[in-house]
Amino acid sequence: NTTMKLAIAFSPGSAVNSLLNTTMKLAIAFSVLASASAFAPHQSVGYTAATSSTALSMKYKVAVVGGGPAGACAAEIFAQEKGIDTVLFERKLDNAKPCGGAIPLCMVGEFDLPETVVDRKVRKMNLISPSGAEVAIGDTLQPDEYIGMCRREILDKYLRDRAFGYGAECVNGLVTSIDVPEDHKTTEKQYTINYQEYQEGSSAGVPKTMNVDLIIGADGANSRVAKSMDAGQYNFAIAFQERIKIPDDKMKFYEEMAEMYVGDDVSPDFYGWVFPKYDHVGVGTGTVVNRPAIKQYQKAIRDRAGDKIAGGKIIKVEAHPIPEHYRPRRVQGRIALVGDAAGYVTKCSGEGIYFAAKSGRMAAEEIVKLMDGGKHLPTQQEIENTYIKKYDAAYGPTYFVLDALQKVFYVNNGAREAFVELCNSKYVQQVTFDSYLYKKVQGNNPLDDLKLLGETIGCLIKGYANAKPDAVFSNPVESQKRI
Repeated sequence: NTTMKLAIAFSPGSAVNSLLNTTMKLAIAFSVLASASAFAPHQSVGYTAATSSTALSMKYKVAVVGGGPAGACAAEIFAQEKGIDTVLFERKLDNAKPCGGAIPLCMVGEFDLPETVVDRKVRKMNLISPSGAEVAIGDTLQPDEYIGMCRREILDKYLRDRAFGYGAECVNGLVTSIDVPEDHKTTEKQYTINYQEYQEGSSAGVPKTMNVDLIIGADGANSRVAKSMDAGQYNFAIAFQERIKIPDDKMKFYEEMAEMYVGDDVSPDFYGWVFPKYDHVGVGTGTVVNRPAIKQYQKAIRDRAGDKIAGGKIIKVEAHPIPEHYRPRRVQGRIALVGDAAGYVTKCSGEGIYFAAKSGRMAAEEIVKLMDGGKHLPTQQEIENTYIKKYDAAYGPTYFVLDALQKVFYVNNGAREAFVELCNSKYVQQVTFDSYLYKKVQGNNPLDDLKLLGETIGCLIKGYANAKPDAVFSNPVESQKRI
């Protein structure tokens, strides 16, 4: 059956005799290749001449929708496989996604990122409580340890270009919808991607379609892929950031310094930040529970930063939704979600870049193994048993711990005061930085953990007793909105 399909593919519209002739040639070719494989290093039958348009080979086509870290890292893996045609869709190749831009040290090495991608190496952090109490953290870092600060337009482009260098095809276009066959879970019927392709010098897109065998949805919180595959909805935060160019003398303060502000004035359920970039600072905040007031919270973080950013000029304003939890369904048939589209953003810290890149790479690696050199299209069950199972096993504990921390320490000003006071502890600083930098939940000293529990209870009692009450707000309709 496969041989017949290949014959038809190479001889469209031919007569029966021609079709049979082609079939015989293909059968002979496959026989020769199979015999040769017994005397050569292992490689997939039928994919030895993948670079030739006239080769007697068939390739599966994989579409990666979204060119951020998740999509770029997935495309990079697929593009290195001879039995796979890889197409990367990105609607805006110079996109500067609203993002704090922090990446852990382990990502620099694991993803082989050059120095040019990292704007600043943060080795110090100020944590400021609702009452203005400050705690300086960073003394536990080793000289070669740091948190990388990057601009997404630089990082994303580097990762995309690397994927293109391996052979991924770039489509500068917006995916508008996907036609999913009703029986796609039990057959190998192709998906049809409908998209608008943008041409240089024109703002209007050209409607086009493309048939593909497998799709990776890496198109962010408002994922069109997730909608097409009925992945379900999730709750989300709004992140708001202003890029502010400040005088050089003030910029020196932020050379290796980042700041985090907590308090119901800057966010009722998150934190505000001042993160250093190449020649400016990113100043922002976020919230889930009171999204309509985001500009009010943004003004508050600017006011809290005060003189340290005084005289600065706002050069860019950014806002973007951030998922609060996993999508209910991350795989449907041969469509898999990664990054923000899947909901891979941590609570408490709001981190997503590393988990986007890691999930994209992990999904692609597992699917490539399942495809076995282009000989097999994986089923939903196979993808769930590999990519999903391994990702959840590796990072599920991290999501659980950070979710618990947010529920304990971000609920009111009393808890926030306790959180800041606890960060005076060198043990807390060590565990926090090690967990962030290396993406493994740290803390395995029973005595120190028991001591920390007692300190936590004491700080919470003190914080609740002395902190100012949180402001009351209500948005019963908007708070129910999901994407």
